[in-house]
Amino acid sequence: MPTIIFNTFDDPSATLGTQAWGVNDTDQIVGYYLTATENHGFLLSGGVFIPLDDPLATQGTTPTGINATGQIVGAYGDATGNHGFLYNPNGGTYTTLDDPLATQNTSAFGINDMGQIVGTYSNASGTHSFLYSGGVFTTIDDPVANSQTFALAINDNGHIVGTLRDGAGNHGFFAMPPNPPPPSAPRPT
Repeated sequence: MPTIIFNTFDDPSATLGTQAWGVNDTDQIVGYYLTATENHGFLLSGGVFIPLDDPLATQGTTPTGINATGQIVGAYGDATGNHGFLYNPNGGTYTTLDDPLATQNTSAFGINDMGQIVGTYSNASGTHSFLYSGGVFTTIDDPVANSQTFALAINDNGHIVGTLRDGAGNHGFFAMPPNPPPPSAPRPT
């Protein structure tokens, strides 16, 4: 059996722990660290921790995914709930991603190298998954009634994985939705 190389790390500003959520092909890692008051996002790149706190966040930032170009997705909290975000490293800009069907929370979890994003939103009927591609939100739900979906990752083929929750418990899912084309404009550089 081959030896596994396993390294632990903690953001130097963490007082209550560090959680890593995403890694890209160049081993850049995103996640968040906890303090006594809230969570703060980070990018670990080349051994250096870089803060990632959405400027609109008043109740924490949680980066969860990063693609090959360094675009980062996640969620930030404010007085109205959670909002998804897309961070573009070139220019350091944050874009809020709120699914138009959400009445409560939106969280982005995964991004592929074409800039397609998956996540969840909540409204009165429960928790639903979305695909955000080319500026359009598409709901990705299991056709079974009374279930909740949590899209967590998307690959470069547009295939989505996540968790489905129904009356029998939690189940993994793999979806190949009729995928809208990736953004027609060039990816931010």
